Amino acid sequence: MRLVHGLVTLGIITWAVALPTGFLGGSTEAAPTKNSAQAKCDRSRFRVLVDVGHTAEIPGAMSARGVPEYEFNLKLARAIERELSAAGFRSTLVLVTGGATLAGLVSRVKRANEWPADLFLSIHHDSVPARFLDVWDHEGVQRKYSDRFRGHSMFVSHENPQAAASLYFAQLLGDELKARGLKYTPHYAEAFMQERRRELLDPTAGVYRYDQLIVLKSTRMPAVLFEAGSIVNRDEELVISTPAHRSIIAAAATQAVEIFCAARSSTI
Repeated sequence: MRLVHGLVTLGIITWAVALPTGFLGGSTEAAPTKNSAQAKCDRSRFRVLVDVGHTAEIPGAMSARGVPEYEFNLKLARAIERELSAAGFRSTLVLVTGGATLAGLVSRVKRANEWPADLFLSIHHDSVPARFLDVWDHEGVQRKYSDRFRGHSMFVSHENPQAAASLYFAQLLGDELKARGLKYTPHYAEAFMQERRRELLDPTAGVYRYDQLIVLKSTRMPAVLFEAGSIVNRDEELVISTPAHRSIIAAAATQAVEIFCAARSSTI
């Protein structure tokens, strides 16, 4: 199993209890397989909160064809919920929040902590800084787009009280997406991203560090923000919009949750 990148420098060795035995080295124990995950994980009791990024009132980015990000987020969150429920994770909740941005963020964290969730997965879809956007005519309307970047990415916060476990789940999800032929976007690590540049924690799974995000740093359970792809990329938007693609992501998320649940169960 891959070690948590940068774990020693984070000073979060104490969070190893949330990870499978041998995760920090000193053991040859293998990562949980699918069969062992099914045997060990009490899926009916494991609480997954699938957070729908943004709100109907403040819907986030606008796609290359004029569809608000919130619609993409909601559809994917529902697809993940269905897949998890079908796999036995019946304590899965899709969190839909309304209102203004800051109030919505505070409400998400409050609900997650009070439920409480065992895992928090926030669903988003990506755009790019305004300086990278071009304009095209779509059905008679001028729309903004950028075909320069594509792919998914995951973010975790070192300020989350279960930071190592957050990174572990993000790695699992990234690995499952990669196994299904999906690629993460490397551009967040590049200098040209300027204020949006992020530290790449795992160059295999596509996991970045973003400490300041409220939904990552203030939740008390492992938390990952997942950007499922770029909706301002005209080709990727068409792929992201399909039920088939959402099913691929939902299957990857479910497998990652199953392994994560088993790993945590084995330490209790």
